[in-house]
Amino acid sequence: MNIIHMKYAVEVARIGSINKAAEELLIAQPNLSRSIKELEADLGITIFSRTSKGMNLTPEGEEFIGYARKILDQIDDVERIYRQGVPKKQKFSISVPRASYISEAFADFSRTITGDSAELFYYETNAHRAIDNIFDSNYSLGIIRYASVYDKYFKRSLEEKGLEYELIAEFSYMLVASRESSIASLDEVHFGNLTNMIEIAHADPYVPSLPLSNVKKEELLDSIGRRIFLFERGSQFDLLSLNHETYMWVSPLPDRILDIYGLVQKKCIDNKRLYKDVLIYRKGYNLTELDRRFITALIESKRAYFTKE
Repeated sequence: MNIIHMKYAVEVARIGSINKAAEELLIAQPNLSRSIKELEADLGITIFSRTSKGMNLTPEGEEFIGYARKILDQIDDVERIYRQGVPKKQKFSISVPRASYISEAFADFSRTITGDSAELFYYETNAHRAIDNIFDSNYSLGIIRYASVYDKYFKRSLEEKGLEYELIAEFSYMLVASRESSIASLDEVHFGNLTNMIEIAHADPYVPSLPLSNVKKEELLDSIGRRIFLFERGSQFDLLSLNHETYMWVSPLPDRILDIYGLVQKKCIDNKRLYKDVLIYRKGYNLTELDRRFITALIESKRAYFTKE
């Protein structure tokens, strides 16, 4: 397999067009097309489906490009080390759901990074982007969150994409609201107690093979007339703290955060739905020392948070 051809394929995948990629690479378009075909023949797979709108990755091509990016990154690292004498950086990258127990685990993990050169990437997002980041952005790890009723959809999707998966936590959402809210003093909270309140909800749920509208409909109560949709997790605490009519469904929060923002956390008697947080990574990927350190911190954080649930 020709490394140059591999570089060409990665560039075509990035741009999505043979003609534009040829311009970027400063080679003739017929030569680039021939190189891609030779690479496909060498591997015995079809990397791209060719359409009138451009070059789209096939499932096999998606997997190959993910490997190719990692190989090319490693080649760049080797060249940098031996040509420039630059010490190799420790690297860690993960995409995660918006969850305090995970962010606290990352903070604890970050304290284990001493004087050695290191780059850490921590991206809060939904399940779809976490999966894509492993293939498209060369992230090593991901954690995806989904309702247990969608287990078969996610497991089938992960297996089709060649991803390993391990259960981290299974839990029911807790209600969190201001200590000045109408539910703060209730011994038992029911769905009916939330009718006149404002729900804060993350705006990007995802389930493979299901329309977004169907997923949102199942995730959100019909009885709630007012909602605020957001993407950035930091804003949720400001909203909950400053607007006493708001509430949110969350994985368990620590007392430290509740005290900082003046919040109360409660179980809802009517809420029976279970959720799963699942660690994912590419099949054949060997966990690094940094990966293992983070996973250790994650398990310790989960135990501390969920024993109080």
